[in-house]
Amino acid sequence: MQTDWILDVLADLRTFAISSDLPKLAAKLDDSAIVAMAEISALQERRLISGHDNDKEIEPRPQGIGPR
Repeated sequence: MQTDWILDVLADLRTFAISSDLPKLAAKLDDSAIVAMAEISALQERRLISGHDNDKEIEPRPQGIGPR
C-alpha cells in the first residue's frame, strides 16, 4: 500500500531521536506510529467496503463539513 512508507519514516525518526538522546521525542514518535497504523488500517477497511482494494489513494471525506 502506498501509505505504509510513513511507518518507515517514523521508525527512522524514532531511531534518530533515541541516538540523539531525545527520549520524549522518541515516545511521541511511538504514539504517532500507533496513530498512523490505526489510520492505515481504517483506510484499508474503507477501501475493502467501497470496493477500492487496489493501491489508489482515496481522499478521506472531511468529517462535519457539509451534508452527508
